[in-house]
Amino acid sequence: MDTESLTDAEQRARILFSVRVAEERRTDFLTAYEKVRYSVAGVPGHVRDQICQSSDDPDQWLITSEWSSLADFFAWEKSDEHREVVRPMRDCYSQPEFRSFSVVAETSSVHP
Repeated sequence: MDTESLTDAEQRARILFSVRVAEERRTDFLTAYEKVRYSVAGVPGHVRDQICQSSDDPDQWLITSEWSSLADFFAWEKSDEHREVVRPMRDCYSQPEFRSFSVVAETSSVHP
């Protein structure tokens, strides 16, 4: 393993967004997420995102994304494009919880 502390200039951002999606809205939710996913892929500062479903509660979902900086994420979040593209997703979920974090250190595998 290789552990590395990051300077302020190197700090990336991790965004966590947890929601509940009823079974009858799941297809609509995933269809809407696909549109968001392809839209955000071209946004400056976006690194990657994932959508995860809880293994013990199928109505619980987690969307994570990694950004070059919190400023990049918040610039996208405040944009008209963001509001428009996520609107169909919002119609499908309840109990949203949002958290943003700066990555301070990371550990990666070292393969010989």
